[in-house]
Formats: sequence, structure tokens, C-alpha cells
Amino acid sequence: MKHPFARAAAVGTVLTFALTACGGGGTTGGGGGGEELQPLTIGVIPIAPSAPVQLALDEGIFEKHGLDVTIETAQGGAAMLPAVSGGSMDIGVGNPLSVILAKDQGLDMKILSGYSSSMAEGEDITGVAANQDAGIASWSDLAGKRVAVNTINGQGDLTIKEAVSKAGGDPDAVNFVEMPFQDMPAQLERGEIDAAWVPEPFLTQLINGEQTALVGYNYQDTVPGLDTMVTFSSTAFTEENPEVLEDYNAAIDEALQFAQENPDRVRETIVSFLNMPEEVATDLRLEEFDAEVDRDELETLAELMLKYDVIETEANLDEIVQAD
Repeated sequence: MKHPFARAAAVGTVLTFALTACGGGGTTGGGGGGEELQPLTIGVIPIAPSAPVQLALDEGIFEKHGLDVTIETAQGGAAMLPAVSGGSMDIGVGNPLSVILAKDQGLDMKILSGYSSSMAEGEDITGVAANQDAGIASWSDLAGKRVAVNTINGQGDLTIKEAVSKAGGDPDAVNFVEMPFQDMPAQLERGEIDAAWVPEPFLTQLINGEQTALVGYNYQDTVPGLDTMVTFSSTAFTEENPEVLEDYNAAIDEALQFAQENPDRVRETIVSFLNMPEEVATDLRLEEFDAEVDRDELETLAELMLKYDVIETEANLDEIVQAD
């Protein structure tokens, strides 16, 4: 059950600003009190939804649970997953598709908790917008069109394919083009692409544009409330550090509850964590933060990954999701 508070910004939302912020360095929580704290390195991607980890560090939530946390940044899951698998990062925050794919490719990973999710109804935090001259009125109209996504074989194109299929179109006829989110609005308005899957702040910009309009919310039409990010670690780390994991689970649960109940604090942290202009952060739609793992959504995601050949074998979530 997800909590009905305000939601937060989509994965990739602030890539324009993130590219100039938070390089490869880390931020370490201050040790306090007389009790020795357990060191723990958490890897994040420098995007808006990662802010609750920094906020929890600032609020002393990790320290309260006996953890001396260092935050390390990676530019994407492709760099973070091997770092977590190899032990240079203890825990990572990233999208569940990447973890399931990593397991399929031989990296022994475990999902530890939920983290953030899209909106099951109403205005979502990502969606597909189209050029009004492209003749796209529904999902099925994307067949034969050029549709931009930030990553091929990611949660964007996967759910768009399923939305097209459910609408009676041919998902294999969609021509996906990979490009950074920040390049999509200009190319879409010029007609160089026909449609684009974008998060905030680009989604609202395109929905309100004179030349562009919303096609639909692909997450809502395929996996409503889909987890956009989870936290994960290597099986080796979870087996060797059960007490640390117990402290971490308590800390991340408290951290995400705090973020969910304090959206203004999340936005303040986004500004400082990512060097984002305050006026941009103020208008961001926020994802829902919750540490609960939604197994049903992950099952549906894994089924779609198999259906569209993102993974080669059926995913066994009992092997991927850490038992309570």
C-alpha cells in the first residue's frame, strides 16, 4: 500500500542540471555520540529523486540508526551496478529494471527496499508528448513514428511498447531514438522526432507548448504506480552484514517517510544537492516515496521485460527481492 502524500520528480528529471553537479566525490555523515558508527557507502544518480538520501544524512537519520553514511554519485545504473557488485559501493539507488536485468546477466543482486514510485492516477511524473503535426492522437498512432527515449531497453520504451500493444498497435513498428532528456523538447518542436518520453520539468513544458501535446502516461496505462527506483545491494554484502542491513532498513524507511511528509524539504535539498535553480525545483511534480517493495508491480515489470526480450529468462523475484 502506498501512502497518499504528494509525489516527487521523475527519474532523470533534472539531468540538465545534474550533469554539472555532484561529480564523483562523496558526502559523509558526521559521527556523533560515543557509540561507534558502522560505515556504509550508498550510491545514487545525481537526479531529483535521490535527494531524500542527502536529506536523511542532513537530518541525522542514518546516524540515529548507527550508520556513518557516505554518498557516492554515478552518472547511471551502468556504472553503479558493477560498483555495488564489486563492493566499492555497499548499496545503490536505481530503477528496478536495471537490477532485474543485472541479475539476468549474471550479477548477483538483491533489491532491499522500495524507494520511489510514479502516480497510479491523475497527473503522472513522466509521459509521452507528441508534435501536433505528427498525426498522433493515441498510443497506437506511435507505430511507424520516431519516439525519443533516454535509454533503449529501459522502463520508458518498455512501457510505451506495451501501451501501443494494448491499444491495438504494433509495438515493433515504433522507431525508438535514444537521446538525452534535455535535447528532446527542441527536437520535438522542430519535428525532428514525432514524440518523446519525458519526465519533469520537460513534461509540463511540452504539454503546455503551442506545437506539442500529451499522448498519455505510459506508466499508468501499463503498470500503474510503477516503482521508479529501489535500493539494492549484492547478495554477498547482504549475507555478510545482516546487522548493518537491519539498521539500514530501519533508516531508509524513516528517511523516505520523512521525505514523503516534507516535500518542501525535499525541494530545498534538490536545489543544494543538484545546483538546480530554486524556481525550477518549486514547480517539480514529486514522486511518491515509500520503502515498501510492491511485488505485484515488479512481477508485471519482469513479465514485460521477458515479453519484449529485455531479459532472456523468466525472472525469479524470490531470488532478487531480499526477504523481510
